[in-house]
Amino acid sequence: MNGRKSLPLACLACLAALVGSCIPQQTGESNYIGPGTFRATTAPATTHAATQPTTAPVVTGPAGTQPAAGALELSVQRSILMGLANNRSLAVERLAPDIRRTFEAQERAAFDPDVTAEVSAGRAKARVAGGGESIADAVSGSAAVGTFLPTGTTLSAGVDIDLLDSSLYSDDLAGTRLGVSATQALLRGSSVRANLARLNQARIDTRVSQYELRGFAEALTAQIEETYWNCTLAARRIDILTNSLALAEQQEAETKERIKIGRLAETELAAAQAEVALRREDLINARSALAQVRLLLLRLLNPTGPLPWDRTLVLLNPPAEPQVRLADVEQHVAVALRMRPDLNQARLAVQRDELEVVRTADGLLPRLDLFLTLGKTGYAKSVGRTFERFDEDHYDVLAGARFEQPPLNREARALHGRAVLTRRQAVAAVENLAQLVEQDVRSAYIEVQRAREQIVATAVTRRFQEEKLRAETEKFKVGKSTSLLVGQAQRDLLASQIAEIEALVTFLKDMVELHRLEGSLLERRGIVAPGRQPATMEAPK
Repeated sequence: MNGRKSLPLACLACLAALVGSCIPQQTGESNYIGPGTFRATTAPATTHAATQPTTAPVVTGPAGTQPAAGALELSVQRSILMGLANNRSLAVERLAPDIRRTFEAQERAAFDPDVTAEVSAGRAKARVAGGGESIADAVSGSAAVGTFLPTGTTLSAGVDIDLLDSSLYSDDLAGTRLGVSATQALLRGSSVRANLARLNQARIDTRVSQYELRGFAEALTAQIEETYWNCTLAARRIDILTNSLALAEQQEAETKERIKIGRLAETELAAAQAEVALRREDLINARSALAQVRLLLLRLLNPTGPLPWDRTLVLLNPPAEPQVRLADVEQHVAVALRMRPDLNQARLAVQRDELEVVRTADGLLPRLDLFLTLGKTGYAKSVGRTFERFDEDHYDVLAGARFEQPPLNREARALHGRAVLTRRQAVAAVENLAQLVEQDVRSAYIEVQRAREQIVATAVTRRFQEEKLRAETEKFKVGKSTSLLVGQAQRDLLASQIAEIEALVTFLKDMVELHRLEGSLLERRGIVAPGRQPATMEAPK
């Protein structure tokens, strides 16, 4: 009897095991490895040449404020890691994969076992032949578990118990039925790939969100680096302007001295004073620009604790040309076609649309299902004794087929036609995006080459301008030049000095942009993040 009582539990266990074995598990790149998964490898794949600083620009808060306690020393790599760890915009974006992953569980629930149970009790009172009355009390209970498998099979197993206490009979009457049923789709609903389409689409959406997160992280990394270099540029520009102001003030003092001894006319003083005023004006603008870019860098990095907007920054990496050799442009294009997050997202969109084609094609088929129901019933005076009567010849069998087909099936045809066209559009979009990616990389490559050549050109110009100012100053000392010409030479030297440092910073930022456009920036900075593996347009089987 104990063996018979365990039959319903055994059926339930078999169903649960069968469900788990029929649904493919997610493996490989599509496994999300947790929110905010950004970590540094032991060393960046590409480092900056200027890792040992020669001079460290100190960027303080705006004038009139007291600097926050503790200067924040920043290298490029530390800035990147701090931004990836603390940036609030990234904190918002990194929740997206977890949100998308909940849809996977939602779609997988279609294949989860469903357990139902019901208990009811009632009384019936009626007249019987001879003028008497009949009172019958009935108690019923049922429990069942059922599930739908990706093979198009619907299985269920259950137990029904009925207990009747009637005044017409001297004893109670109890009945227990154990039953199993199976329904198998032969046409519509029989494709495993079609039945798993929505689950696989949800998994693809999770991978898409990982590539979106990677793209956002690369854009943030690029912005942090570019802002870092802009901050060093602004600090260096202030140094250049400060030196230029001192030179202009020295020239003004010399001009006043020469006017005092009668070697120059007083009209020469205006040009020297104008140069001093112009340098002071430029210096005011430069300090304002530095304050603005400093605030942006602080917001991007978002140091832990309350954000001290007046905190002093010490930038450890001065601008220096990286000692790297550019690969051939074709290699950069090949990396971009493999690594660009937006291109991988587009490929996953083709996968998703291919699954939609499979799913809607299944809807074009007519429905033809075979079903089979088996039951065994035992009757006795009590529920416990009904299990002992299962060896008696009380059973039921039901088998048959069910057919269904709308005559026109317009909705299914429309859904499938739209899915086919959408997939065709997605494939064309991938081809178009690949072409745009290649154009982006080639254009960025040209800009990097131009910026590198500009470094040499501006350095040569600056040396000639220094020589020009030296010569003009010597001529002024012997009375063969004027304050106006000396001031013009000073302006030309100032412009060349700023152009030289700008060319170097532009080259560094153009390299960052090239690596961002080819999708390798995180890898080159030694950052491990979701979405490292390239995607294909082949949908899961």
